[in-house]
Amino acid sequence: MIGRLRGTLLDKQPPWLVVDVAGVGYELEASMTTLVALPGLGEQISLFTHLTVRDDAHLLYGFAREQERALFRALIRVNGIGPKLALAILSGMDEAAFIRCVMDDDVKSLTRLPGVGKKTAERLIIEMRDRFPHWEQPLGMGLPGEGATVPGSTITRQTAWADAEAALVSLGYKPMEAAKMLSGVDETLSTEAMIKAALTRRLAG
Repeated sequence: MIGRLRGTLLDKQPPWLVVDVAGVGYELEASMTTLVALPGLGEQISLFTHLTVRDDAHLLYGFAREQERALFRALIRVNGIGPKLALAILSGMDEAAFIRCVMDDDVKSLTRLPGVGKKTAERLIIEMRDRFPHWEQPLGMGLPGEGATVPGSTITRQTAWADAEAALVSLGYKPMEAAKMLSGVDETLSTEAMIKAALTRRLAG
């Protein structure tokens, strides 16, 4: 089992990233919460990881915080919740927000997440209430990189917007829905910040 990676960030194409560890490039999938927290390419990073072994692939998931990984592992033990949906949930809200939804029976907020219907939200609340690891309440986000701007031309901004839209679609949103979520978002933001802003607006309803 690969539990943690420390190395150089080589590539970042939400929701994917590549980390060079002693000359080996590890491809990982991560939530937008983690991606927004990452520094620029070429910088050193350290991620908690979870490895899923399937018949056709070995999939590695990366997390900026151990608490986020713990919640991911708790989510994928819920009936009907796979890694893709777990990452979508973690992209839409942090650990503290998810805990509040469960403790407050907030079905409405959970159903704003892609792939989470009313029945799934109700199942999450019922099953997760007794499955939380014994962690302290996570602190406020304050993630480095959030709000970072993308220098350059209109083409660069358009590329960032297109990448953000593609990432939202990969999380489970329909193309028209993704475009609507990004409507009005500051186009000078980085791709990751655009996505996070769109997800925050979506959650706020």
